[in-house]
Amino acid sequence: MKASFGVAVAAIVFSGQLLASQCGAVLGHSMQQLNTRESVDLCSEFKGKTLLVVNTASRCGFTPQFDALQQLYQNYREQGLVVLGFPSNDFRQEHSDEARTAEVCYLDYGVEFPMFSTTPVRGRNANPVFRALIDKSGEQPSWNFNKYLVSADEQTVLHFGSRVSPTDPAFVAELEKLLASGG
Repeated sequence: MKASFGVAVAAIVFSGQLLASQCGAVLGHSMQQLNTRESVDLCSEFKGKTLLVVNTASRCGFTPQFDALQQLYQNYREQGLVVLGFPSNDFRQEHSDEARTAEVCYLDYGVEFPMFSTTPVRGRNANPVFRALIDKSGEQPSWNFNKYLVSADEQTVLHFGSRVSPTDPAFVAELEKLLASGG
């Protein structure tokens, strides 16, 4: 009985590792949701989707971009787009209280796309998603609301700075190109 239990445990552990290995460096992680204790396995939730990953801050001049990000999410989610928001205080413009950050995102701007706990997005302390984005694009966030478009196969990562609006025609064209290619 003990041997079969040990085999079952090993099989579960191995299958979990196998599942995690099915995704690349961007999605191969679990991240905690904003203002909760719940974590999301990015691979199982978002594998095969085109991603728009954004470092956000709720006290920044670019914070109104939440409106355009939400609109993009609504307009393109049926085509496979997922927007992922990562609040960060790297530029000292995020609330220290995650409940206040959540209020800005969910109540003030009506954000429906996934938002994660406040985390570093630059340097050695950057969360693993942003380390992968920086490695793949060669660009780290220089301010809040940097945008990374990630192809569904995680092979293409395009970086756009804070000043590029989510409604900018060139940005939308790149997004549509990635969605159309399915990868």
